[in-house]
Amino acid sequence: MPRGSSPKRERQYEHIRESARDRGESPERAKEIAARTVNKERARSGESKEASRTSVQDKSSGERGGQRSHSGSQGPTYDQLYEEAKRRNVHGRSDMNKQQLKRALGK
Repeated sequence: MPRGSSPKRERQYEHIRESARDRGESPERAKEIAARTVNKERARSGESKEASRTSVQDKSSGERGGQRSHSGSQGPTYDQLYEEAKRRNVHGRSDMNKQQLKRALGK
């Protein structure tokens, strides 16, 4: 957790980390899930200095409730696919639609 985190965010982090461990995630993956979730909530509530567009405009972690984690609803959003394609350095991603991004990412 970042320095100066509130006790509420510390409790939230621990709860999410333990929950992920209970679901069978590795300790490292559980920490990552918890950190990303808490950081997103901090960004949405204005507690962090920087926030990505998807952190602020996307559904909140609680609202999403795992909807997009596998292929629930319609799977990940276009913005989420695009960000993943950007991280993986997929060429031509700016000209791709959602289906093409899915295919390029192997989803």
